[in-house]
Amino acid sequence: MPDSADLPGLTEHLAAAMPVAPGKLDLGAEATGLVIVDEVNGFATVGAGNLAPPSPNAQVSTMVAETDRLARGFSERGWKILAFLDTHEPGKPEPPYPPHCEAGTGEEELVPELAWLENDPHTTLVRKDCINGFVGAIRPDGSNAVVDWVNAAGLQRVLVVGICTDICVMDFVLTLLSARNHDLMPSLKDISVYTKGCATYDLPMAAVESLGLPRTAAHPQDPTHHMGLYFMASRGAEIVDRVTLPV
Repeated sequence: MPDSADLPGLTEHLAAAMPVAPGKLDLGAEATGLVIVDEVNGFATVGAGNLAPPSPNAQVSTMVAETDRLARGFSERGWKILAFLDTHEPGKPEPPYPPHCEAGTGEEELVPELAWLENDPHTTLVRKDCINGFVGAIRPDGSNAVVDWVNAAGLQRVLVVGICTDICVMDFVLTLLSARNHDLMPSLKDISVYTKGCATYDLPMAAVESLGLPRTAAHPQDPTHHMGLYFMASRGAEIVDRVTLPV
């Protein structure tokens, strides 16, 4: 397979063959909660760890800025927010990924722009030790922090942002859709994913080869971002590229 740089228009070809067709979401008509997936230093702060961006990345920066905008709007209105923080026991591997977001390193903490959420009365923080936040929210007694959060507030919609679009965000959204369909959260009707509030990492083939990684590690940012959105949409999530808050 040639390097992604030799495949001009790959994302455009994918979008034509597998369209997403995002819409606009005007908030305020129904009880909505905001879920923020893993916007921690280890994934979104430049140079902060093995899985952090090595240099400034426009998609990641936009994600953080849009998440902050929405989170502040939700908090000002007293709306519910749940933030996942990827947090791993030091020395315990999570194949196929190198060590990341280990407790005590600082990688597992929210990016500086979102650190205010730690003291926000409307925000629930959930530390998770696996890709899928819904699974990571299962408590030792079998109860689930996400299910309890939705049910306690009677949420009708959940709006999801975070990183990575095609990994942690997608796994959470797909599982939440199944949990909704299984009637674990009777009030929940819609699960929306905000395109500009999500991001994924960029590891093109040229970088893979220069690092001596297997070619299967290739992960070009724009195509994989689109693929994540497509699979969530194909399973019933609402994809939106504009989100407005009530005046």
